[in-house]
Amino acid sequence: MKIAIPAEIKNHEYRVSMTPAGVRELTERGHTVAVERGAGVGSGYPDDAYEQAGARIESDVDALWAGAELIIKVKEPQPVEVARLEAHQTLFTYLHLAADEALTRSLLKTGATCIAYETITDGHGGLPLLAPMSGVAGRMAVQAGAHCLEKAQGGAGILMSGVPGVAPARVTVIGGGVVGENAARMALGLGADVTVLDRSLARLELLDQRYQGRLRTVYSTRDAIEAAARDSDLIVGAVLVPGASAPRLITREMLSMMKPGSVLVDVAIDQGGCFETSRATTHADPAYIVDDIVHYCVANMPGAVARTSTQALSNATLPWIVRLAEHGWQEALAEDEHFRRGLNLTGGALAHPAVAEAFGESCASVEALFERG
Repeated sequence: MKIAIPAEIKNHEYRVSMTPAGVRELTERGHTVAVERGAGVGSGYPDDAYEQAGARIESDVDALWAGAELIIKVKEPQPVEVARLEAHQTLFTYLHLAADEALTRSLLKTGATCIAYETITDGHGGLPLLAPMSGVAGRMAVQAGAHCLEKAQGGAGILMSGVPGVAPARVTVIGGGVVGENAARMALGLGADVTVLDRSLARLELLDQRYQGRLRTVYSTRDAIEAAARDSDLIVGAVLVPGASAPRLITREMLSMMKPGSVLVDVAIDQGGCFETSRATTHADPAYIVDDIVHYCVANMPGAVARTSTQALSNATLPWIVRLAEHGWQEALAEDEHFRRGLNLTGGALAHPAVAEAFGESCASVEALFERG
């Protein structure tokens, strides 16, 4: 199969979709891999590392896309990239379509097959291709939140750990999944006073046992969220509804309950955000203030630690990419129900129920889409 790895062009996105080691796995299986010149530089991988792995380095971006059957990316395609997509091509990347109707409509017009990392599942109820970046984002959320708490950044001037005789910061994590647990772990490591809110009692019990009482677990209700708003110095929004828009859990009204200089970090911003006052930001201008509350809402948070993120992402996606390259999307998805859940769009039709529901559209049956494909 002819595979293309473009350079990411989203603001301050330094990741690349595959390491040279991953490329070697594909080329040794007989597949052709073209890598856009400079695509790996932001992650510390020069062009010659890809050439040594058997890839061809392509300077002409249009030619790179036009010559591909399978396009592997990190972030959702930008408008200029959507314009390059053709109906016979398969795009494999993070999409987060439920939060972006304009992107969804434009991708539908291309007729291309679009498979999303974030909606592929596994036999344990997890999201195996979202998990590695969720782990990175959860840890970075606390790192970013600690920085935003500094007075010079608009924060209250609080040190996460406190010092002897001075209490540490109070951190609330809303959502106890992969993002939430990693955020809680990082906050505990910095010495903060940590509470995790979730609606799964099983998850709360697991966290309680795993951290042996070092963090508090609270069942998530509106009362609990309002209490968190009043008491917390940092709130990390780590809520996920797979494939769907995130619920808005902190309202504009709740900001008036919060202490001035408190910080909200919205890791769910890719899915529309879980705070009413959230809007996507970039690493170039990551934070803003609403009603004296600092908001950090960077939509590609792991892009700032590109080397670590690229390695983690490539490790997770490679087996799925190999299956796509070996069998094509129809056969690869037909034989695996979990892989099949990654299918978001194909042939101009919506293929994921949560995405279709987000826009009030019907979702085509998988069988019909396979026949059409």
